[in-house]
Amino acid sequence: MKSSIRSFEMSEYTLESVVAAKAGRTVSLCIPCRDEAATVGPLVSAIRHELIERAPLVDELIILDDRSTDDTAAVAASAGGTVVPIEDMHARYGEGHGKGNAMWASLAASTGDFVVWLDGDITSFEPHWISRLLSPMLDDESVALVKAVSHRPTQMGGGGRTTELVARPLLSLYYPELTGLHQPLAGEYAGRRTVLEQLPFVQGWGVEIAMLIDIARTHGPNSIAQIDVGTREHRHRSLHALSVQAAEVMATMLARIPDGSLLKHDAPALCRADGSVVPLNLSERPPLAWLTN
Repeated sequence: MKSSIRSFEMSEYTLESVVAAKAGRTVSLCIPCRDEAATVGPLVSAIRHELIERAPLVDELIILDDRSTDDTAAVAASAGGTVVPIEDMHARYGEGHGKGNAMWASLAASTGDFVVWLDGDITSFEPHWISRLLSPMLDDESVALVKAVSHRPTQMGGGGRTTELVARPLLSLYYPELTGLHQPLAGEYAGRRTVLEQLPFVQGWGVEIAMLIDIARTHGPNSIAQIDVGTREHRHRSLHALSVQAAEVMATMLARIPDGSLLKHDAPALCRADGSVVPLNLSERPPLAWLTN
């Protein structure tokens, strides 16, 4: 099956034209963070200066602090972000854990018509990332989600190991309509609130791949787009750390296979060679629309 993913070019857009295309609609930029004090300050400062004060593209800048043990919250607040402790969302909706849980909490804490997510460990952020991620949705009502495509320098550690060794092979086997995505697990992407609030959120590392599968299933794969944002540099994890991420991405995808789950365990876990066992976080948060209507 040929991929239905649409790729957009940005050459004809300027930041000013994208701001004008908002036409009264609002944008929330959410940065889920845990222990990102070393990188979150310059990121928040750049967004506030370039995309709120200089050009009014971002209406709401939320840093979702996921139980940091360093000064992430203080640094982000000092740089001009609105810090939301995840405990505030847990008090309202019940406790959860994992990357997807933090993203779901940031969606619940935000109000914009469009929601953009960035990872908090980025060191190469450029303001045009946000305008590029938003532009396809502002111009085309059929686009529900836009993923970033970026170049990750090999001298900085490269990237995409989980994508190339786990996500792409399984997409090819079970979801070939999504194989046109260059970076399906990219942490930079934007979506329509009306679509996002109808989705369950996997709480662990499978959140991005589940979102793609669920949107493609309900809105069609051609509702998903991608756009090049340039060079991306960030912190890199060891293979040992990535093994849990890879296992959760794999288990999330297999659980969504039509005609019955391929998961045969009531409590899936990653069993390491040293005998240790790491439970996989496949729990899901319900669609926010279910809780707010």
